[in-house]
Amino acid sequence: MAYAHAPQPGSGRPWHDLREHLERTADLAANHASRFDAEEWGRLVGILHDIGKYDPNFQAYLRSAAGPDAHLEGVGLEASARRGPEHAITGALLARELFGEGAGRALAYAIAGHHAGLPDWTGGPGALRSRLETAGQRKLLERARAGGLPDDLVQAVRPPIDPDYVREPARQAFWIRMLFSTLVDADFLDTEAYFEPEQAALRSRRPSLASLRPALDAHLDRLLAEAPDTPVNRIRRALLDACRRAATLPPGLFTLTAPTGSGKTLASLAFAMEHSERHGLRRVIYVIPYTSIIEQTADVFRTVFGDRGDVVVEHHSNLDPERETLVTRLATENWDAPVIVTTTVQFFESIFAAKPSKCRKLHNVCGSVVILDEAQLLPVGHLRPILWALDELMARYRVSIVLSTATQPALGERAGFPGLRAEAREIVPEPEQWRRALRRVRVERLHDLRRSVEWPELAEMLRAEPKVLVIVDRRDSAQELHAHMPAGTLHLSALMCPAHRSEVLERIRAALQERDAPVRVVSTQLVEAGVDLDFPVVFRAVAGLDSVAQAAGRCNREGLLPQPGRLVLFRAPLEPPAGILRLAAQIATPLLDGEDPLTLANFERYFRALYWSRTGRLDEAGLLEGQRLLARPDGAFAFRTAARAFRIIGQDQIPVLVPYGEGPRLAREIEAAAAAGAGLGRLLRRAQRFVVSVYPKTAAALLAAGAGRELVPGLIELVDRRLYDRDLGLRSRLLIDYDPNELVV
Repeated sequence: MAYAHAPQPGSGRPWHDLREHLERTADLAANHASRFDAEEWGRLVGILHDIGKYDPNFQAYLRSAAGPDAHLEGVGLEASARRGPEHAITGALLARELFGEGAGRALAYAIAGHHAGLPDWTGGPGALRSRLETAGQRKLLERARAGGLPDDLVQAVRPPIDPDYVREPARQAFWIRMLFSTLVDADFLDTEAYFEPEQAALRSRRPSLASLRPALDAHLDRLLAEAPDTPVNRIRRALLDACRRAATLPPGLFTLTAPTGSGKTLASLAFAMEHSERHGLRRVIYVIPYTSIIEQTADVFRTVFGDRGDVVVEHHSNLDPERETLVTRLATENWDAPVIVTTTVQFFESIFAAKPSKCRKLHNVCGSVVILDEAQLLPVGHLRPILWALDELMARYRVSIVLSTATQPALGERAGFPGLRAEAREIVPEPEQWRRALRRVRVERLHDLRRSVEWPELAEMLRAEPKVLVIVDRRDSAQELHAHMPAGTLHLSALMCPAHRSEVLERIRAALQERDAPVRVVSTQLVEAGVDLDFPVVFRAVAGLDSVAQAAGRCNREGLLPQPGRLVLFRAPLEPPAGILRLAAQIATPLLDGEDPLTLANFERYFRALYWSRTGRLDEAGLLEGQRLLARPDGAFAFRTAARAFRIIGQDQIPVLVPYGEGPRLAREIEAAAAAGAGLGRLLRRAQRFVVSVYPKTAAALLAAGAGRELVPGLIELVDRRLYDRDLGLRSRLLIDYDPNELVV
């Protein structure tokens, strides 16, 4: 007998039979892989992944780790080390022996990496080539055979050696990562079923997407019945009808070009659910650029389906732990839920990840509807691999993509721009007519946009407006302008922790409901792209045309004013941060003249110019161009290097636990849990609501000044309470090397 795992002391469980583990993992992986026509490949990696555990040394290790009273029939004691002997490479060696350099190497990447992550082919001691070709490693396969590796396990599965995926290198690398996902999730699930069967049972109780549709239909019917007959609500009804009609079309690429405030969130959900039901798709994944609006979107969906943890799952860094349950935590591990709401960062960094924990969910993207909310905010520096991956998901993994925005980017393939190859179908008939019909804002300009306005002058203008929102692109600008504003002016930026921002947003919404209550807000652009606010007047610093349109969406949103709302554009004393934000503002400035600069034709011109100006810089990570980390014709892929290079937020940021709300109490509890060695994980998740992320130089400045201390590795506590302002958050004078990408999440 050979075993996969030893039981926990005192559990009373039998030893985990190795053959049983391999066969169950193979069945699970085959089921996962069947969603992209690779069922037998999934079965094969499941069978091969742990065959190294047949090595007598590994069996001796299990016995040693289980304690002196454990009994394993037929297991020798040779080399019974306290660390488990290498076993993942053994199945990779056998795959290469059976299938050669082509398919064998592809399988070897997934099998060898099922614990440590997908490796690079060359480049270091952990590289796959050196592991496969080291004499000592090759002996592991001999030892597994000597330990009783059953030949019938491997001989039972013989997938084709030359599948279609091998014809294009980038496609092969993508397929390997998907196959890897099926394996690591299957391995996790079967191991969990052995160690924690009660927890594993929770995963089987999720409702299907189809079973949720009656709740959505009833909710929409109720909204339509209760909504007054206004121009905005008529557009919302028409949008819902258009989405339902388009749901009958075959899977593929869709655009949803509808004005801000037209009800895209629920209408797109209706499209996704009906489209899924008609075409046998299994889940809806909402991908949203800002964490600040994920909770808002998830709350809309919970209003429809109820606050059930097995239906709507948020997966982002600012998840409220009070809302998290065991069921939702399990679902975030592999996205096994009907509706997933996640960030652009989480989604695309997972698509190009190497770690098992990040890749585990990818096979559950197959057979889904992916809605890219505010699609114009896809990171331009990574646009080439992102668009390529979207095409691949649609072409080979049964995914429908919806690009949902009021400002549709020009993402189609054309000369000089490697955009989406798939043909997009617009859900909204005559979107420009709809935009004009729902035009609720008049655009004004201070001066001629070539002369900047100083903060005191701008503040004086804002004093005259009882209800006004002003949006700037820099955090330091927001704090400086706020200093010139009347008492009671509110402030929003990512220098405030998520709990702080949520509280301020609630105060803003409440004040907007009171007819005579003044409410003036100074914000960075995080307030754009979906934050549900409705001001009669919005001031916006000159920015990209898409940002200007999003600012307009916070003005007269419900169309209830007797005259159009006012969107006032001005040039700030400080330019937007260097990089894409500054470039976008420069391209947009000449397009902002005229009575109505926000036409769809103007957006086409704007995005074409923006992408053209970045030609040659659309793949900064070098995944498909330059180093071609994932597109090497000899199959020598660099999975691990690619995952490190593909970072939507360029630098690692360090969380600072601030003295707001529960922050100080959590700091003490975290410290105690770290000392006790228990309960730290849940506390760290709770702390996410009370952290501000900073770049390493800022963190170093806090530590050097004695204003912060390392609470646990990777988490700083802000101990100088004067540096966290109740209005402004973390004071900007400590920020070093401002990076505009901080606003992405």
